Amino acid sequence: MTDHLLVKKQGGIARITFNRPEAKNAVSLDMRDALIDAMLEIEKDESVRCVVLRGNGGTFVAGGDIKGFAELAKLPPQERHDHFAERILVIQPLLLCMQRMDKPVIAVVEGAAVGFGFSLAMAADLVIAEENAKLGSSYVKLGISLDGAGSYYLPKLIGMKKAMELAMLGEFIDAKEAQSLGLVNRVVTKENLEAEAEKLIQRLANAPTMALGRIKRQLYASEDNSLKEQMDLEAKFFGECTATEDWVEGVTAFTEKRKPSYKGK
Repeated sequence: MTDHLLVKKQGGIARITFNRPEAKNAVSLDMRDALIDAMLEIEKDESVRCVVLRGNGGTFVAGGDIKGFAELAKLPPQERHDHFAERILVIQPLLLCMQRMDKPVIAVVEGAAVGFGFSLAMAADLVIAEENAKLGSSYVKLGISLDGAGSYYLPKLIGMKKAMELAMLGEFIDAKEAQSLGLVNRVVTKENLEAEAEKLIQRLANAPTMALGRIKRQLYASEDNSLKEQMDLEAKFFGECTATEDWVEGVTAFTEKRKPSYKGK
């Protein structure tokens, strides 16, 4: 594991921290590979009930490692094409895993979420941001198109016309505008970010894990399912949830007028 990425598991929470503060957490190849490996491992870890993504040093992720591109710019066009096409394909398992895994993924955004960092925030299930955060596509400023599933999530989250505007102009938006567009769930002051993010993290980590996972699957599936397919999925997942200990605990706590204590089972 590279020191460009820190992973800590405790109390049912996997905390993934991008750790290149001197480069505003620009994604190195080591960071990318470690992130893919970590996410795939976390998906299988039944002790993990919530995943948190954040950056060290006051920045979420300021895109790819552009300084590292300089040497590659000297390659012939076909070699550049092949190198970068493969480089983008390598990222696919990460984004597929984030959507597929039966546990919520939260992005805690401060500073900049730019380029791949912007795509990564969109791929998270929930985003909490400090009010001074800046988010943006910015790919066009380097003469490239979107990656990291950004072209998938952006129009779905904010509509085609606004997605075209943000992607083609490459302009930054602040956290409040991002919230109004549906890119960010909650905006808080910098001073309150730690406390408010932790409240949200703990709430999800202590929620009925299977129910969260099935809700996540339902909502993502709804984009492609017919009404009948979606209702069939509802019946299937509802039945699966009622077979858990957490469902019994939820019903029992309700009848006993107390707060439930879910175990993720």
